[in-house]
Amino acid sequence: MDQAAVRVTNLRKSYGEVHAVDGVTFVVPAAHVFTLLGPNGAGKTTTLEILEGIRDADEGEIEVLGQRVRRIDRTIKERMGVLLQEGNFEPYLRVKEVLRLFASFFHSPRSPSEVLREVSLEEKANAYVKTLSGGQRQRLALGVALINDPDLIFLDEPTTGLDPQARRNIWSLVTGLTDAGKTIILTTHYMEEAESLSHLVCIMDHGRLIAQGSPRELAAQLGRETLIEFVAQAGVAPSPEFLGPACKAVRRDGDLILVETGDLVATMARLLEWSAAAASPLAGMTVRQPNLEDVFLSMTGRRLRE
Repeated sequence: MDQAAVRVTNLRKSYGEVHAVDGVTFVVPAAHVFTLLGPNGAGKTTTLEILEGIRDADEGEIEVLGQRVRRIDRTIKERMGVLLQEGNFEPYLRVKEVLRLFASFFHSPRSPSEVLREVSLEEKANAYVKTLSGGQRQRLALGVALINDPDLIFLDEPTTGLDPQARRNIWSLVTGLTDAGKTIILTTHYMEEAESLSHLVCIMDHGRLIAQGSPRELAAQLGRETLIEFVAQAGVAPSPEFLGPACKAVRRDGDLILVETGDLVATMARLLEWSAAAASPLAGMTVRQPNLEDVFLSMTGRRLRE
């Protein structure tokens, strides 16, 4: 395995009877994008807050940037950058003033002008924060996370609420950071983002890790089956028995029906028979291979944004 930036072993954190993090173990290779996925309440936020030094673990071992620690101290924080979900900067500060302010918190910060170039905000250096678009504010927040030239960067849902172009701009910046040797720990509610950026994905649910691997490795866990998706009338869905032995599963997500099959031709023939008999058109039908969203749904019973 590549050199590790973070090692977590048997991490635990409880609040009374609630086990928010229940024996989590994982390794984050250096210069990789490591993505932690999970439905609300899965424990991923608590896990990140422990690694960021915001909370203390009850049990477990943590190794960060080659140092085994009980908790994240000031020395390690000097080598970390954190982008929170919302960066509430003073609206009447100028962009360059925000970066200068955060640079003053560190012993050896980068030049604010250099960071402005990296996040493509040079033209906004003298603009007030309140005049920035959503995408520009996120780039400023990323600039703040990079002002100390960190080796380990936490990105907590960095593109939430952004338009597609602004989201792609952030993706490009993240890719550039790993190319430069930085390690990224990412959380996101966009499965496409996780698939596009991640080298390694861990899925959490109820405080435990239930799967980990590259997006391709995780998708391969569903086998070589083909997926047929379509919209059906409310309360109407074919049974796996009717669709025949090639059908591995039938799942409903609202009005969306997902059929997993090992023989597309055989299952499609039976599906057309069912459609005619039930007078239920196969609206919006698509045929595709499994992806990370399917893995997540099959393991947690929920989609990522639920």
